[in-house]
Amino acid sequence: MADTQSQSNNPDELYRIRHSAAHIMAAAILEMFPDAKLAIGPPIKDGFYYDFDLPRPISTDDFGQLEGRMTQLIKQDVPFEHEEWPKAKAREFFKDQPYKLELIEGIEDETVSIYKSGPLVDLCAGPHVESSSACENFKLLKVAGAYWRGDENKPMLQRIYGTAWSTKKELKHYLHTLEEAKRRDHRKMGKQLELFGFHEMSPGSIFWKPRGWTAYRQLKNYFREIEAEQGYEEICNPSFYHEDLFEQSGHLEHYKDSMFTMDVHGQTYCLKPMNCPDTMLYFKSKKRSYRELPLRVAEFGHLHRNELPGALGGATRVRQFVQDDAHIFLTKEQIFDEIGMLLEMIDATYGLFGMEYEVEISTRPDDFMGAVELWDEAEEGLKEAMKEAGKPFTINEGDGAFYGPKIDFQVLDCLGRSWQCATIQLDFQLPLRFELGYTGADNEEKTPIVIHRAIAGSLERFFAILVEHLAGVFPTWMAPVQAMVVPITDEQNDYAWDVADTFKKAGIRVEVDQRSEKMGYKIHEAETRKIPYMLVVGGREEEAGTVALRTYREGRRGTVPVEEVRDEIVDLIKNRTLDVDVEISALATQGEGDTGKDMAERGY
Repeated sequence: MADTQSQSNNPDELYRIRHSAAHIMAAAILEMFPDAKLAIGPPIKDGFYYDFDLPRPISTDDFGQLEGRMTQLIKQDVPFEHEEWPKAKAREFFKDQPYKLELIEGIEDETVSIYKSGPLVDLCAGPHVESSSACENFKLLKVAGAYWRGDENKPMLQRIYGTAWSTKKELKHYLHTLEEAKRRDHRKMGKQLELFGFHEMSPGSIFWKPRGWTAYRQLKNYFREIEAEQGYEEICNPSFYHEDLFEQSGHLEHYKDSMFTMDVHGQTYCLKPMNCPDTMLYFKSKKRSYRELPLRVAEFGHLHRNELPGALGGATRVRQFVQDDAHIFLTKEQIFDEIGMLLEMIDATYGLFGMEYEVEISTRPDDFMGAVELWDEAEEGLKEAMKEAGKPFTINEGDGAFYGPKIDFQVLDCLGRSWQCATIQLDFQLPLRFELGYTGADNEEKTPIVIHRAIAGSLERFFAILVEHLAGVFPTWMAPVQAMVVPITDEQNDYAWDVADTFKKAGIRVEVDQRSEKMGYKIHEAETRKIPYMLVVGGREEEAGTVALRTYREGRRGTVPVEEVRDEIVDLIKNRTLDVDVEISALATQGEGDTGKDMAERGY
């Protein structure tokens, strides 16, 4: 079963191949486990999966046998045949398959769609390839647990993931990308580079180490600087609020399951999951005039969300985090210009790290708040602003926030992977719920519009994305240690510290390695830590006032005056130069004209 009767009929070739590969895997599972209970098995972005209720746990150790059986079915070139059955016939056929019976009962039509492929007869809406030989370029990847229909009160099934491609070359590239992603995993690199860690005493939280905290602060400082340049005010509010605040904002109704709540002296309080409600309180703290608009208010408050244990994922999904969050109070006439400024901030930020992005506008969800007319007006406003800025976009129907539509930015890393980071949300609702007002030029009381915006989103998540995108090699401006001075002998220790002092006075983060280790070992360790500049000093360098310069990016650069190296580093920091090589994977540069963006569009 790939999906239920409501599955859309997607003719895309990869969709069909992966859909069919899921069926072939189900057929192979039934050969291995005749009593297996089949659940669902849809194609997904870069592959497929199928959920099974099996008589024993399955593991990757079983993949050799399972892939062998799948290969045999593929070589038989069995056709995929479609039939329509009356429900009664389907119920009788699937009488020993409880998950299929439940799906049948959920189908409104009097007939159900059936696909036959060799030994497998499955409840499925399609579409599929003509025959199994089209699925020869596949690989099984992993096993995970999955609750039936996502309900924790229902049985835990075994989900087997795989991938399938049109050609062997594409499969090879994809598997290479998976290996590269493992090598760059931020959890692994965070430990190797002593950036951060995790502990069972506070699951879903990051334990920052000095080096990681230094780099993280540089990232936060960047956002503070660009906000200051554009006239933002920064506030700092509490993290702990009475539930009435979130009742007023609507978050308690729409977001309660993701909030931490507690009883305090008979009253219910919440750790705030977002900065929106208390920023409304700030705007309302005094009488406002149209002359103050647009009023740009930023906050880097600690936010807390009650993520399920199975949803946590290193630094990319945590329970405590900080957003580069801001709320802009403005008039309808100011929307276009303000969104244009935000797009410039987004371009500048992602350009710092050599990242591209795609844009989608998310529209009214089912649980929306407020009047449909205001939603329609807000959605049209966002579309017009994007057209005015000349930015192409797609529509993501029904995925807006409950209080307003939004523009989401899908950032592409060097492996072609997509990450949802920046967001611009247009809100007509919260100003009404909080009864916000300002005095207009006509001396009449008016209601502002609010733009919720974040450029990076969660700074913790964005930091993790950067670690993987840059393979742990931060540009000099962001590096925890920007220069390491290495004396050849103890006789140069004083000179090494003089060099370091020169750098420190220029604002450069520098260390001196005067340990009694071999020179090669100390240089290797500095390279392992991915320190941008290594300055070796011996007797000749001391006499001439120079250093033997090595950089992480270029290797040996010869003897250079101390002041010249200092000025070079200062310039890199000042301009926030991307002085690292963003290693694009073989997948993202196949030599066939595809960019990382193209790869993502094709499902890589």
